[in-house]
Amino acid sequence: MSRCPLPLSEQVVSALQGNPYLARRNLRFEASEGRVTLRGVVRSYFQKQMAQEALRELDGIEEIYNELEVTAG
Repeated sequence: MSRCPLPLSEQVVSALQGNPYLARRNLRFEASEGRVTLRGVVRSYFQKQMAQEALRELDGIEEIYNELEVTAG
């Protein structure tokens, strides 16, 4: 029995929630036709980069637009 791959949006949710640097962050995204746009607020540039890196290896992603905002609050 072959496994059906998860839809892109479910893969993104799983990757972001499974990243310890992004736990409990309120991140939003849009995923369509191989493009993912990340939005929301993180506390450091490191977290911003980790969000992008968490998605880099997912099947079906061709482009990542990282529009996360960094705030120290």
